[in-house]
Amino acid sequence: MSAENFLENINFQITEPAKGKLLVSEPMLPDPNFFRSVILLTRHNKEGSLGFVLNRMSIVDLDNVYPDFSIKNIPVFIGGPVGNDQLFFIHTIGEELNETTKVMDGLYFGGDLEHLEFMMQTGLATTEQVRFFVGYSGWDPGQLANEIKEHSWIVAATTPAQVMSDSDEYWKEVMIGLGKEFEVMANFPSNPDLN
Repeated sequence: MSAENFLENINFQITEPAKGKLLVSEPMLPDPNFFRSVILLTRHNKEGSLGFVLNRMSIVDLDNVYPDFSIKNIPVFIGGPVGNDQLFFIHTIGEELNETTKVMDGLYFGGDLEHLEFMMQTGLATTEQVRFFVGYSGWDPGQLANEIKEHSWIVAATTPAQVMSDSDEYWKEVMIGLGKEFEVMANFPSNPDLN
């Protein structure tokens, strides 16, 4: 059975898309911005959807993007193809950080950057509790629903620990965690022509 035929027989929508859910790209998604990507949705409502690619580390540190931040050597991820001149972050610090927004229990989006810097300087927060992104992934109203119907994305539940984990095989590990049929997909070659 070809990869395309196999994909047609899978229920991609494990759960409804919502804030705090993952979008896991199907193995053959041709868009290079999202090839084998895992995206955390931080907003999903009638105005559209917004999220961040969790497994695309950039080649720069936060020092290069935001030199005024005193904590050094913090990696920055590429959150998506939109707004590449903007800095975003998610964290597990909690509502102790000013101006933050809850994504799910134990996971938050954004906040006061100066307050975050103070918390990190004073040991109230650590670099392991924060993930920075340049850019984001966005969908207009109805656009994400159409892409899910086209089998571009698998929608899945997640946990703060999974979101914040750091692995070279992140996409594959998430896919395997979704169950047997997705374990098969996790092992599809990245280029089926080479199979």
